[in-house]
Amino acid sequence: MSFCVQTLTPRDFPPHTAAAEAAAAAAVCAGLQMESADGQRGRDTSQRRSPLDLIMNQIRRKRTAADRKPSVLSCTSDRGGIPEDTEDREGRGEGPAVADSVQTERDLAWGRVCVFLHQLGKTADHRSLKLAHCDLTATDLLELATLLCCLPQLEEMDLSWNELIGGSLPSLTTHIQHVGRIRTLKLCSCRLNADDITALGEALECVPFLEMLDLSWNVGVGGGALRGLLDKLHPQLRELHLVACQLISTDAAILGAAVSALPRLCVLDVSCNPLLAEESNEEASGGIRRLALSLSHIASLATLRLQACGLTSHSLDALGGLFRCLPAMRELDLSCNKGLSGGLSHLTSHLSHLTHLESLDLHLCCLTHSDLESLVQVLPSLPELTDADLSANREVGAMVHSLVSTLPLPQMRHLPLSACSLTQESFTALALVCKRGCLSSLRLLDLSYNSRVGDEGWAGLFGAGGGLGSLEEVDVSLRPASSAPATAWMPSLLAALPNLPALARLAMQRWTLTSQARDRLGHALKKRHVQLEWDPPTKDATSSYSPANQDRAEELHSEE
Repeated sequence: MSFCVQTLTPRDFPPHTAAAEAAAAAAVCAGLQMESADGQRGRDTSQRRSPLDLIMNQIRRKRTAADRKPSVLSCTSDRGGIPEDTEDREGRGEGPAVADSVQTERDLAWGRVCVFLHQLGKTADHRSLKLAHCDLTATDLLELATLLCCLPQLEEMDLSWNELIGGSLPSLTTHIQHVGRIRTLKLCSCRLNADDITALGEALECVPFLEMLDLSWNVGVGGGALRGLLDKLHPQLRELHLVACQLISTDAAILGAAVSALPRLCVLDVSCNPLLAEESNEEASGGIRRLALSLSHIASLATLRLQACGLTSHSLDALGGLFRCLPAMRELDLSCNKGLSGGLSHLTSHLSHLTHLESLDLHLCCLTHSDLESLVQVLPSLPELTDADLSANREVGAMVHSLVSTLPLPQMRHLPLSACSLTQESFTALALVCKRGCLSSLRLLDLSYNSRVGDEGWAGLFGAGGGLGSLEEVDVSLRPASSAPATAWMPSLLAALPNLPALARLAMQRWTLTSQARDRLGHALKKRHVQLEWDPPTKDATSSYSPANQDRAEELHSEE
């Protein structure tokens, strides 16, 4: 038997396919290097073919223009990943074979993306890249940067909680022009430093459609690093999150100058920056004022979160003046600012302008009796309020009757009253409104850490369960390291369960029951798939209960 070996030259193919041969050969060689060791994706290893055969098969796999659909997953386009139209290529004398090789390169590029994400336990998506909590390293970030050109349709990128990429962000931002359509960028807790922030700021000029930027939990953002970032933001931005970034008063001034150029901003969250409203000197005290002045020009602002920002009564003077300019405000969070104690009247006189306010959070603000009185006076001016959080304010216990008389109860969805020193009288006022059906829309009722209520108070509340038909979550837990018997009011709770059809979660931590009562309650809730949170039974669970100890525990918590 004899064989005839014919040498192939470019002249043996149509003239317009010469470029296709080289492209296909390169593409197939790259594909061969990426094929896994498991038999080349299911092929029988006993039937191996030469590289020349594979190259020839790739060249023969020509498709007509009608069979091809444009793809945007090309790393070779000169237009930042947007593919050239077939007619444009044919107008330059490039035939179907060139288009076929380009399609092959696109497929191989997308394969690289899939392999990279598979190694991280993720699934590839054309529009979303979610790599939070993946322990990414600087090397991973560099590899990801080379893949951005394969993701021109990307709209969301989340690299949060990857602390090892801190200091390496420039390797990614130098390629960010390939994902110019991105709308959401999250880089929370990545240990970003000043150089990272500067590089990000320069790259944002290539991302004109960005709507949400979250840099929370990066301490390197504070201290002036924001200056090189915020002035690069485009007017399209709608959400800016800078939680726990160690922002100081000068950053507040920088932020104020930047947000004035963001007319579509809807959400601003700068919570957990305790030095943001610092008033150590005249320049510092002007930071929060400048921020408030700039926000007054953003009529679209709907959510403002200033939790634990070191606000004082002087800060409230500045913030109060801007409320009349924010008709779209829906959520206001001023919680965990103990400096507001005794000065809430500086704010409440302006709250009436927020007629569309739905959520007001003032928990852990050490509100005084006079603060609550001023709040009670303005509550009737907030007809759309559905969520009022006054938890961890001891004086609330004595004002429950006034609060339930002025809150728009029929539409309330969340009413957290945890650690408010509620008494049996407080519960009497609250049970009365339940019986009248005024809380029929309530979804969450948090009454935890209120040990002074007494058995009659708990029994009276659950006895009015018929007026809580929409209730989904109830928390009546006691403080840690304490316990009390729930035997006296357990029958009221069991009788109320049929009137709570929406109940999905019941928290009763540190309450003790007899084994029979535990079994009965557990069985009743299990049939309805209700999540029950309580402690395992112990023999001496009730021996540590002491009303005096409970009262002292609440006093210590309120003083913290």
